[in-house]
Amino acid sequence: MKLATKLHLFMLGLALSLTSVIVSAQTTTVIKFSHVSPADSPKGKAALRFKELVERNSQRRIRVDVYPNNLLYKESDELEALQLGAVQMLAPSLAKLAQFGLQDFEVFDLPFAFTEKESVARVTEGPIGKTLLRKLESKGMVGLAYWDNGFKIMSGNKRLRVPSDFAGLAMRIHSSKVLSWQMEALGAIPLILDAYEVYPALQGGVVDGAETSPVNFYARKWYEVQSNVTISNHGYLGSAVVVNKKFWDGLPSDLRNTIDLAMREATSYGNNLAEEENAAALQWIKKSKKVKVYTLTAEETEAWRQALLPVHKELEARIGKALVYGVTRDADMRRGSAR
Repeated sequence: MKLATKLHLFMLGLALSLTSVIVSAQTTTVIKFSHVSPADSPKGKAALRFKELVERNSQRRIRVDVYPNNLLYKESDELEALQLGAVQMLAPSLAKLAQFGLQDFEVFDLPFAFTEKESVARVTEGPIGKTLLRKLESKGMVGLAYWDNGFKIMSGNKRLRVPSDFAGLAMRIHSSKVLSWQMEALGAIPLILDAYEVYPALQGGVVDGAETSPVNFYARKWYEVQSNVTISNHGYLGSAVVVNKKFWDGLPSDLRNTIDLAMREATSYGNNLAEEENAAALQWIKKSKKVKVYTLTAEETEAWRQALLPVHKELEARIGKALVYGVTRDADMRRGSAR
């Protein structure tokens, strides 16, 4: 073969290779997935599992860039960033969604509405949970899944055993009317802080305590700035995985299916992991002796329930009795049918 012909074929092959690279780059869809939890938390690990599954199952037609731990946006401004299209995917706490006119999501903050993981699933995987996710579309978002973060404990620098123990304490909460009413019903002063602000606020005495899941308490090292923990399981902590609607609608149907399937698997993985890691974190907290751990008795739990009943009434007036009743009914069939 003549040298000129060989050179021509080489140049043609090089051109085709470059064209292939360019086309590949042009057809790669990038999803920026931002969240505020540590990368090694259940939410962080679920996000990485989702990334792995989507990239593999789409044959690299989708690339997921995960930004954990407030790396891109703070908790207070991430939803606005999603609506503007600066990121494509988030996993905000359910309490945050109410700030965008989605007050129905406050039902997940109701104290003692859920008793265990299965009671949450009866709501999130049932008609009510699916209806709530559809309401996100009016705000430029599509809801893909619910991710569990666990059940809440209370922390403080004194033992929190009965409602009167909360009198006058400044307690950190997510931005939520329900959580504000909850702390006020207990006699405490609610203070709204982003997750990254809590440690220094506890350290400096700006707030006296907080509510969170055991794994968050452990991961954020609040045991360094709190002396007492009460195992109360008084509330559920969850997130919704949401995607920018304009971005979602612009995807080919096969890629949406790939994302849906990957999200389903990542959700199962993450929710099981959250249950396991919360149990492990609670064991570590107990064994470490870094804080005093107190578990509510049945009588004390009932005293908390009674003190917090007005919160249910206030939420009924805000979002409607039917939704509050429907959630508590589906979460606990026996309790719901007895009302």
